[in-house]
Amino acid sequence: MNIAEVLMELCSLNGPSGFEGPVAARVREMLGEFMDETWIDTMGNVIGVRRCGIPNARKLLLDAHIDEIGLVVTGAEEGFLRFASIGGLDVRMLPASGVEILTDPPRYGVIATLPPHVLKKEDTAGVMGIEDLFIDVGLTQEEAEAAVPLGTPGVLSCGVRSIDEQMMVGKAFDDRAGFVAILRAVELLAYVKLDFDLFVMASVQEEVGVRGAAPGVYAVAPDWSFVVDVDFAKTPDTKPFEVRAALGGGVIISSGPNMSPSLTKLAIETAKQMEIKHQLSVEPGGNSGTNARAIQISREGVATALLGIPLRYMHSPRELVSLEDIECTARLLCEMTKRVGGDTI
Repeated sequence: MNIAEVLMELCSLNGPSGFEGPVAARVREMLGEFMDETWIDTMGNVIGVRRCGIPNARKLLLDAHIDEIGLVVTGAEEGFLRFASIGGLDVRMLPASGVEILTDPPRYGVIATLPPHVLKKEDTAGVMGIEDLFIDVGLTQEEAEAAVPLGTPGVLSCGVRSIDEQMMVGKAFDDRAGFVAILRAVELLAYVKLDFDLFVMASVQEEVGVRGAAPGVYAVAPDWSFVVDVDFAKTPDTKPFEVRAALGGGVIISSGPNMSPSLTKLAIETAKQMEIKHQLSVEPGGNSGTNARAIQISREGVATALLGIPLRYMHSPRELVSLEDIECTARLLCEMTKRVGGDTI
């Protein structure tokens, strides 16, 4: 599979939290090539299973979320749309940003901003609140009320593109890059015999409180889970003790209370043995801010590992990711899947 092409296709689709339908439909098609069965549950999670054929076999779950941050229309004034955020929308970058309003057909708009010529000094002193911003869709009040119902979702609009052979920039890499890594791993495992059932979950609503993964994992009831999400990659302005991972530095293996020590050990040992480029990260609290939080404490508990893909400019419309890091993550997932089992908890 061509990682760049699949990532570009998925991230060009729009699927803010709670409205992931178009992405979920395509993900199910892609996953169906490698799974015995796929379905979409009540929450909207896409779940697939590859059965090993052994009665009462144990279960491994690979998880990545496919929703993205976005916005929702809350009203209209003089034809300009008021809106609220879905997930962690960064207000600093909103003025003059393009927006795709997900009506049928979608409608393009721009978040209104005053030109610098008319701004007063005090107007530039701080960041505006989202309640002070409007989306200009070029309509009158009557037209806006008819064309854009309250509750219509939207996303920041920008392209997805390669900037060199290894780097791509665009929206929704958080966390569709994680799903692409899982899909690539499943492809690598296509002819590998397993003695457990392999489940894949492309989960929804992670950006609004890890909502999809909780009922999804409860239904699957796995013995182990490998969660893949993006993680912060350093830039010149980040503090070394806060962000250590490097873009292009390989898969990030996290340790902490939110992860099973034995699976973290398995990840590190496997990466070393197979010479997979990797980096280490520490999540000291009980909440890693990922689906690992919900999955680990489902039912009687699930042994959980957390792998990260380095990402710059998270929660912006122009996130930056390395294709090599995605491949490293996929290879580690594949090799860990071959090795997990027995008394690993």
